[in-house]
Amino acid sequence: MVARRNNNGNKKQKPSSAFSAPSAVKSPASSARRIRLIVGKSGLDGHDRGVKIVARALAEAGMEVIYTGLRQTPEQIAEAALQEDAAGVGLSILSGAHLTIFRRVRELLDERGLGDVVLFGGGIIPAEDVPALQKMGVDRVFGPGTSTAEIVDYVRGRLGGGKK
Repeated sequence: MVARRNNNGNKKQKPSSAFSAPSAVKSPASSARRIRLIVGKSGLDGHDRGVKIVARALAEAGMEVIYTGLRQTPEQIAEAALQEDAAGVGLSILSGAHLTIFRRVRELLDERGLGDVVLFGGGIIPAEDVPALQKMGVDRVFGPGTSTAEIVDYVRGRLGGGKK
């Protein structure tokens, strides 16, 4: 968060860029920490409609989603995971650079002491590359046509029932 001054000269926090679904009623469980996720696109891929739909679905399911935006480097994504204390990182890759990008993000997460951060993703990824991705530490790969409900269920199941 960045501090800025309001009209009265007092410091005020700038709102984060996280997707967050509004909640009208606070339940006892709402005081528990929500799952925090970094969701982004790395490399030169500029198609972001799908990742934005997934980010919104995760947020509406009660998770805190920080969307890093387009054309982020693996270093920027790993640093965002560290700074935001994320439990998971989800990447959307349509460019064909999935083996290189996922490998580098996993290496950088590990170098930063974030070996427990779950790395997952989706996009146009050939089925024959999935075993190699899993071997390098990608927990789950979603292909075209995967429902947002399936992704939400996976994240909840993997990271703890909707709450971190």
